[in-house]
Amino acid sequence: MKQYDYIVIGAGSAGCVVANRLTENPALSVLLLEAGSEDVQSAIHTPLLWTSLWGSEVDWAYATEAEPAYNNHTIACPRGKVLGGSSSINAMIYMRGNRYDFDHWSKLGNRGWNYAEVLPYFTKSEQQQRGPSAFHCVDGPLAVSDPQDPHPFSLIFLEAAAELGYLRNSDFNGAQQEGAGLWQHTIKDGKRQSTAVAFLHPIRQRPNLTIETQTFMTRLLFEGRRAVGVAFRRDGADHHVTASKEIILSAGAINSPQLLMLSGIGPAEELRSLGIPIVADLPGVGQNLQDHARAVVQYQATHNIPVHPASNHAEAGMFVHSGIDPIDPADTAPDLQLHFGFPRDDNNLMAVGFGMSPTPVRPQSRGHIRLRSVDPVDPPLVQGNYLVHPSDMARMVAGVKIARAVLQARALDGFRGEEAAPGASVQSDEAIVEYIRATGDCIWHPVGTCKMGQDPLAVVDSHLRVHGVQGLRVADASIMPTITSGNTNAPTIMIGEKIADLIKESAF
Repeated sequence: MKQYDYIVIGAGSAGCVVANRLTENPALSVLLLEAGSEDVQSAIHTPLLWTSLWGSEVDWAYATEAEPAYNNHTIACPRGKVLGGSSSINAMIYMRGNRYDFDHWSKLGNRGWNYAEVLPYFTKSEQQQRGPSAFHCVDGPLAVSDPQDPHPFSLIFLEAAAELGYLRNSDFNGAQQEGAGLWQHTIKDGKRQSTAVAFLHPIRQRPNLTIETQTFMTRLLFEGRRAVGVAFRRDGADHHVTASKEIILSAGAINSPQLLMLSGIGPAEELRSLGIPIVADLPGVGQNLQDHARAVVQYQATHNIPVHPASNHAEAGMFVHSGIDPIDPADTAPDLQLHFGFPRDDNNLMAVGFGMSPTPVRPQSRGHIRLRSVDPVDPPLVQGNYLVHPSDMARMVAGVKIARAVLQARALDGFRGEEAAPGASVQSDEAIVEYIRATGDCIWHPVGTCKMGQDPLAVVDSHLRVHGVQGLRVADASIMPTITSGNTNAPTIMIGEKIADLIKESAF
């Protein structure tokens, strides 16, 4: 049985970063295990085609259970099953989150995670197209760029927002988040910059890095309470591999808690009922699931306009205040994100409408991940519980009203046709709520299921070491105690950068 210094499980948004940074030291050997395939599909690298990847062989294609606030319908939850993980199938929006998010993590008892402390890890990754500044760097491997040729609808949306008095924001990752503007993207020369492209492809020839794809992880291996290896299946055969130093679990907010529970780390009573021997009783494994819910306000276009091949058709948006009192009096950040986008024709060539998707960015609703069975192939049970907290639904209703107001501004008069959704008959708050319940879904940002902290539901400490065991860390979106305000790929990459440094500090 071959042994490595470190095993990284999951070559996704954080795992590729960890593998890259650890192997900068030629004295350390690293094995990177990925359940999915190589990232060879052309659609992965073509920004306009990202939605075509859902349900394909590079998607785990998860779905939630019946969602109580959504009239008990299920919600698709695409997750990347390929080198790069979800950074290979996402919308490529580069959004760090709000300063408040990270300062709040610190106030929850997670030392080293306030905004000033995590900012250097955001900038460390970044190859910013605009050049260096107080908030950006150009020396990192991850290209971050402005839309190559913004669609006319995106630019007219900015005029509409200004018409209603919203601030113009040229940098959502800079001094402030509030306002309307064009998103930045992880796109370079018209191609997707997944973490596999940015962090893995350039260093694949390092002799101290081994990458194994098509490896389906079945459980972690322990000697007593120390993690020493991982069992996986490949080509119909079972394999084992060991690590002399540490195992870093970076399988994502759905698969990381699943693998922990299959390995005996989780809520003891629940695991015993499935016949799983207990390694560590951690009731928070799989709990605290958070995601960004959304609704859609959409209009037909009076005439169609071509879409640039390098567009992700989600080029612009805004962060605003809903007007509803925050749960935390210290929270003065915008509480709504509204994505502006445009549906296309069947050939992805023409924009045939435009719309906005409001999202409460710091939801109070909490879901969970549970095992269906002891069979690792059996998908875990995902319960999002979107909008079950009354404040989340109230913010969503406010977001629908704001979206409508912007899209009905004079700037769009020459392009706006009929309201396709919610429809002109949906006007009262009660009618909007019913529309949201019937049609709402999410923006596919699951986090929080192995949360960082010291409270009874915490799974990892501030160095992302799993409580109650040795030799095991979790480094992905699951460790977020609360979800960040905006798209979650950039903060997940930051987590990979930070944990790599923490591991290096403890290695010698």
